[in-house]
Amino acid sequence: MPLNRRKFLEKSAVTGAGVALAGAVSAPAAQAAEAGRGAKRYTFTVLGTTDLHGNVFNWDYFTDKEFDDKNHNDVGLAKVSTLVNQVRAEKGRRNTLLIDAGDTIQGTQLSYYYAKVDPITAEGGPVHPMAQAMNAMDYDAAALGNHEFNYGIPVLRKFEQQCDFPLLGANALDAKTLRPAFAPYSMHCLRTPHGRDVKVAVLGLTNPGIAIWDKANVQGKMTFPGLEEQAAKWVPKLRSMGADVVIVSAHSGSSGTSSYGDQLPYIENAAALVAEQVPGIDAILVGHAHTEIPEYFVTNKETGKQVVLSEPLKWGQRLTLFDFELVWEKGCWKVEKVGAKVLNSNTVEEDPKITQLLADEHEKVVAYVNQVIGTNAAEMTSAEAPYKDVPIIDLINHIQADTVKQALAGTEHAALPVLSQAACFSRSARIPAGQVTIRDVAGLYVFENTLEARLMTGAQMKAYLEFSANYYVQTAADAPVDPAKLTNAGGTPDYNYDVVSGLSYEIDIAKPAGSRVTNVRFEGQPLADDAKFVFAVNNYRANGGGNFPHVAAAQVLWSNSEEIRNTMIAWVKAKGSIDPAAFAGVDWKLTRNGTPVF
Repeated sequence: MPLNRRKFLEKSAVTGAGVALAGAVSAPAAQAAEAGRGAKRYTFTVLGTTDLHGNVFNWDYFTDKEFDDKNHNDVGLAKVSTLVNQVRAEKGRRNTLLIDAGDTIQGTQLSYYYAKVDPITAEGGPVHPMAQAMNAMDYDAAALGNHEFNYGIPVLRKFEQQCDFPLLGANALDAKTLRPAFAPYSMHCLRTPHGRDVKVAVLGLTNPGIAIWDKANVQGKMTFPGLEEQAAKWVPKLRSMGADVVIVSAHSGSSGTSSYGDQLPYIENAAALVAEQVPGIDAILVGHAHTEIPEYFVTNKETGKQVVLSEPLKWGQRLTLFDFELVWEKGCWKVEKVGAKVLNSNTVEEDPKITQLLADEHEKVVAYVNQVIGTNAAEMTSAEAPYKDVPIIDLINHIQADTVKQALAGTEHAALPVLSQAACFSRSARIPAGQVTIRDVAGLYVFENTLEARLMTGAQMKAYLEFSANYYVQTAADAPVDPAKLTNAGGTPDYNYDVVSGLSYEIDIAKPAGSRVTNVRFEGQPLADDAKFVFAVNNYRANGGGNFPHVAAAQVLWSNSEEIRNTMIAWVKAKGSIDPAAFAGVDWKLTRNGTPVF
């Protein structure tokens, strides 16, 4: 849908007016003015979150208990809300803005439930928990993340309607008109003690990778050009509209890299490039990369000005604070200084306002994920999955291959052997012996990926395996092996290491990347380059996610819109039981000079 400009202008006017009316003189601002010895000065703070991924409560729906990790981080908007309240009390509510950098409505069973089980799009349906929480916290604006598109545009549009703040995406364009499909920016007026408001523009930029990762949902409907070009278009406009301060909320990391290679001419993680190449930006709230960057300065090539970047850690574990100091010079406000830092949400209790607001929704989801759907003969865990062939990953591949075989039955490709790929999405996944619940299975497959079948050759599969093996750190044959230091070479995340079922192979970690995969066999025989296979693969990988070779260009034999997680849940329900002995085996192993590592 093209942007409804009247609606956008009305919403922007309301947003700006609301902040302006709230912007009466506060004690901190007045004190700052007095400290200036005659110079007109004003300070304000922009608070930022990103990659909340459906986390409201400090709760892990997959383990059915309070969230915890090795660093004892906490998660959720309820925790963040307490931090926000503290900062607003300190700085003066009227001297703060609260923004987000995207990936809001996907990631937990709470967000999944209200997209799929009790969808917000249903007639008279519920209000999304993230909209309820963010509205209660008085967010001022949020950029679109790539995962906003996972459930389709209708769900996203409904969420947008339910939010009391604008969803921003200057580079999310209507495919036909090439006009913004969402509000590109929001303008906020902060009242100062000096008679002249400070106008703060927030420009929202999302990730070009949406065109690949959610191709099925956006193709022919929306297009996503690069962040740099759209920032270069909009920042001068915002300045010409009187913006004294320009903040970019970018769902894009700062590394300058892309996981989709040359499939798109745009950079995935372009936040630092935007700061470097586009003059007129004061600060960038960074998202997407799931890393913590308290404060990072980038010099703009044209102006020599320092632009501050900050990325708070995912899921509400951190809250970014941008502190701005402005001075009145030559009839306008100038940014004299800006710095950033992050606050840790594990230092505070959850805000009871938020937890009470969504207590019913939380209880519904807890009951849902604890439904028993079958039994399991022997416990399976993913703890060693990054470096060993373990039954719990075999289960994913077994279900995927079985599903694809059934889908292709009676077609011209029914006789081809089916291979399958799977990655370790969580090292803490566990399916216990005995009763199996929805959360046990859902915790193994935490993403909303769907399943496809692609036609691949033996040679292409060898290249695929070789690329996947880049995940391992080269380790000499006589060197000690520490599993904790063996994986994630070059920053490769666990979800970009695939194991393939239906073949047997070895990965020699003593060899350099690019020459590690050996002894690749199919049904006991060396794999022929011209052999043909059906490859069961998730849509993220099939559409180019991770930049694996050949698969994105391979012929599509079948695809569906059902999440693999739901396919797995339905499979367990239908079978009634899981028996690892029926599908588990050691098809791949790590070696050094032919000797197994484990």
